[in-house]
Amino acid sequence: MYQLQVEGMTCGGCAANVKQAVQRVDSHAQVDVDLQKKTVNVDTQADIQAVQSSISAAGYPVTGYTVQ
Repeated sequence: MYQLQVEGMTCGGCAANVKQAVQRVDSHAQVDVDLQKKTVNVDTQADIQAVQSSISAAGYPVTGYTVQ
């Protein structure tokens, strides 16, 4: 499980876009977005660099992450 800091998320549409970006890399990933904290919790077996790249490519810069 990873907790990513993601900028630019302001609404439910943004949360859905971020979730789709993660699931493009791993369709079975569990994704929980917290708009207030600007965090995304991701439970995935995919490479975290690929997940970060996909989220950033969707227009939401990832500024860091921690392993949970």
